[in-house]
Amino acid sequence: MPRFCMITTFYPPYSFGGDAIFVQSLSRALAARGHNVDVIHCLDSYRALRPRTTAEPATEHDGVTIHALCSRFGTLSPLATQQTGHPLLKSAGIRRILESKPFDVIHFHNISLIGGPALLRMGRAVKLYTIHEHWLLCPMHTLFRDNRELCTRKSCFSCALHYGRPPQMWRYGSLLAESVAHVDAFLAPTEFTRQIHLDSGLPMRIRVLGSFHEQRETLGERAQLRPFFLYVGRLEKLKGVEDLIEVFRGYPDADLLIAGEGADGPRLRALAKGSDHVRFLGHVEQSRLAGLYSNALAVLVPSVAHEVFPLVVLESFAASTPVIARNRGSLAEIVNTSGGGFLFNDRDELRVHLHRMQSDPTLRSKLGESGHAAWRKRWTLDVHLDRYLSIVEELLAAEPNRDRKGA
Repeated sequence: MPRFCMITTFYPPYSFGGDAIFVQSLSRALAARGHNVDVIHCLDSYRALRPRTTAEPATEHDGVTIHALCSRFGTLSPLATQQTGHPLLKSAGIRRILESKPFDVIHFHNISLIGGPALLRMGRAVKLYTIHEHWLLCPMHTLFRDNRELCTRKSCFSCALHYGRPPQMWRYGSLLAESVAHVDAFLAPTEFTRQIHLDSGLPMRIRVLGSFHEQRETLGERAQLRPFFLYVGRLEKLKGVEDLIEVFRGYPDADLLIAGEGADGPRLRALAKGSDHVRFLGHVEQSRLAGLYSNALAVLVPSVAHEVFPLVVLESFAASTPVIARNRGSLAEIVNTSGGGFLFNDRDELRVHLHRMQSDPTLRSKLGESGHAAWRKRWTLDVHLDRYLSIVEELLAAEPNRDRKGA
């Protein structure tokens, strides 16, 4: 039975986004099927971004071993990686773990601060890389230039300065192209994500695997006095929440509930001033959030940047709640594949879809059922794991005795 090593920058509870939850859920699911899984993550990176936050390590399932890497140089370690594209101060620790057990599969996830592209050269096993975001193509991970518009031409140096980040000079050399060639298979959640990476010209072998959402127990959510639409996510400009607020200023028939926090929060709250039916909930615990999904008329996904595969869509489908998403990239692919909602191009179309969803319960129910059926068929954890292990078995069988390149 294959032995796995997951490598990622963040891992719960020392984490911020959905990629860390993805790694944890996948690791636990593999262990539940009898596999041994080691997880390597960078505690220094978490502390660099949350210096005043403490968190107790999660209790892991049998079969999952966690390696939280720390350097005596603290936050200088992820900074050195960000600037050079190499593990540097983490390389000895990573190498020691990779050599301590006969791993069959090394699976990379978000490696931007734990090792950079040079990390892909380490280890001698089948190597996988899940594309959680656009970091391979964009130092900001988002393909949203200058925090203003979709990136249609590269200007990474000035864009990084605009975001207040130090530019990465290694992106202008051959390090990235040489490093991705060491990966046996990149796993993309959508065909759009696959194609946009292939269009970059990087020598990547990419398969579309999809993503997953693991349905959990929920707390009952008190019924709302008024019907509501729901937004869940970070409050950042690239998420497009401004469009929602502007539309709801002229749509008083339902509430807009906004769950999440972010740097754009103060500006968005000021924009919504005077619209009492636009309500900011702040951070909402997952157990309560699931109840909100179930009771919403629809979940709104207005991202103006290219999403890879937002978990909020699968959480909606799992709750049999339809989505209304911007007609862009992977979002369009997911909605069209599932039949679980509407797509909009501008605020006028969004307003029309809000009215249709609210005024036609039969249509809303049909869309919710379609999304739920697609989730059960394509995007549950069990479905994902079966497909994942099939890829692993195929790669292991292809060249079982080869001397793999690796440092």
